[in-house]
Amino acid sequence: MARILVAGASGVIGRRLLPALVLAGHEVHGTTRREERIERIQASGAHGMLLDALDGDAVHAAVREVHPDVVIHQLTDLAQLDFAGNARVRTDGTRHLVDAALAVGVERMVAQSIAWAYRPGATPADESTPLDLDDEGTGRRTYPSIAGLEAQVARMPVGVVLRYGLFYGPGTWYAPDGALAEQARQGRVTPTTDMTSWVHVDDAVAATVLAVEWPAGAVNVVDDDPAPAAEWAPIFCRGFGAELRELSPAPAPGRAASNALARSRGWAPEHPTWRESLLD
Repeated sequence: MARILVAGASGVIGRRLLPALVLAGHEVHGTTRREERIERIQASGAHGMLLDALDGDAVHAAVREVHPDVVIHQLTDLAQLDFAGNARVRTDGTRHLVDAALAVGVERMVAQSIAWAYRPGATPADESTPLDLDDEGTGRRTYPSIAGLEAQVARMPVGVVLRYGLFYGPGTWYAPDGALAEQARQGRVTPTTDMTSWVHVDDAVAATVLAVEWPAGAVNVVDDDPAPAAEWAPIFCRGFGAELRELSPAPAPGRAASNALARSRGWAPEHPTWRESLLD
């Protein structure tokens, strides 16, 4: 089994990923920026450590200390919907992490990316589809930072990029206590993109555990049922006792994504469609 460093271990994926990796027999170390989250990391069976990924020297010191076989990059800054801060984590934080990993001879990295940055098209995008770097909506801050993240990870001898669909399930924006639930209770929805490929957080975690042994490259991690906002938004609102009154224009078109490659590598979603568990 491997010694694994999970950078960003207290986020929506990280906190579920730690016990799954421990259960798989790995030695797991998890980082967080907040001291009060160390205890939760340790309760999962992992070793906890404080780390600000934007501090390059601190990142180098942490990676030297752990000297992992695998680094799993789950760093984000979205708790307060800070998209500019999150873009900085994707660019600067990823560069620090890759530099530190290469400096101590780490060969393998698995990193979080997104599945809705593809150029628009009528058919589901596979991993060879170009990213939509010319998008004039959210892409001005989001898509270039995604391209930068993926380029940094590609510097690793084995860099695996997981292009997750839009997360739903416990702890996400779409959970009853999530950032978008109050909007839905008022009959309002602001979609991330017009076309959405979803993934339940538990399925994303399962794919990440498997990806520790996958070959290099990008892999879409999405369910089987992409849908436009006009289709899922009314269902989302009704789940909170409201009818959809206002569907804001999506800042980017998005595109359905194919999960064929992930399935070929042994992953299959336990939640194949958002329709059955979006509101769980």
